[in-house]
Amino acid sequence: MTISAEDRSKLATLARQAVTAQVTGTAPPAIPSDEGILSEKRGCFVTLTNTGHLRGCIGTFQPDCSLGELIIDMGQAAAAHDPRFFGNPITPDELGELSIEVSVLSPLEKTDDPQGLELGVHGIYIVRGGMSGCFLPEVATDQGWDVVEFLDHCCAGKAGMAPGAWRENDTTVYLFTSEKFSG
Repeated sequence: MTISAEDRSKLATLARQAVTAQVTGTAPPAIPSDEGILSEKRGCFVTLTNTGHLRGCIGTFQPDCSLGELIIDMGQAAAAHDPRFFGNPITPDELGELSIEVSVLSPLEKTDDPQGLELGVHGIYIVRGGMSGCFLPEVATDQGWDVVEFLDHCCAGKAGMAPGAWRENDTTVYLFTSEKFSG
């Protein structure tokens, strides 16, 4: 999956408009009616940072709407509904400093060999019962983790499971790739 520069620009602009609307209390951007990637059903994440510090990250693997609509929804959710930042919401004064990254995801693929994932290329989504957690591909390389640390941190830090739970028979590990760009 390679997203054209033009489509990357459209998606990044749409995410920025959605974040700005959410933070300023104005109307969200119109849902684009474009054909192409904006009309596809693709999972995505919108990540917000300010001077390198995470300020929000929300996404989904299983969209029920077009990518254009999902970018708006995830941009607004990242700006206002990431539970890690309920006590410290993004302010209008912060908008000029905010970096917005969009990650468009491939479909999830179940793996029977989680240790076969390629660091920096594969993201992970780990599920057991009602618990789940995910990391985008760049998390492992950003943190300097090896494959086992990547899987263990996802279990313990994101999914509420014990480290090593990814090895258990009742746990499912999915891999995915993403195309990430900024706006």
